[in-house]
Amino acid sequence: EMTIQTTTRLNFRGDARRALEFYQSVFGGHAAINTYADFGMPSELPGAEKVVFGIVAAENGFRVMAYDAPRPSASSLVSISADSLEELQGYWDALALDAVIVEPLAASAWSPGFGMLTDRFGVTWSISVTPN
Repeated sequence: EMTIQTTTRLNFRGDARRALEFYQSVFGGHAAINTYADFGMPSELPGAEKVVFGIVAAENGFRVMAYDAPRPSASSLVSISADSLEELQGYWDALALDAVIVEPLAASAWSPGFGMLTDRFGVTWSISVTPN
C-alpha cells in the first residue's frame, strides 16, 4: 500500500529561522536550516543570511518547511489534528503565546475540540480533535 505525506511550506520575509526554531520548541523533532550563504552566496551580500531551505520534522508526524521569500504570497494556514484534546492542548498553549486567538480551543458541534489562532509570525493555525 502506498502512503503519501504532505508538508506545509511557509513563506516569510526574514523570520523563517526564528519561526522554525519556535515551531521546533512547540512540536519537538529536529530542524534543518540552510541559508543562501550556506549555498555559496558571499556572506557580505544582502540576504545571504536569509533561509533558502528550512524544515522541522518530528516523530509525532509534525512537518513544516519554511523559507524567506522575496515577496510572500497570500497568508498561510496550517491545519493540525490529533486524537485527543490533551495532546493538542500543549501545542495550543505554546502557539498561543503572543498570538491572536481567532476561535478559542473548545468543543464544537463537529469536534470534541476546535480552535484557531494567528501566531506571532502571522501564520494561522486550525487545531482540532479528530472526530471518533
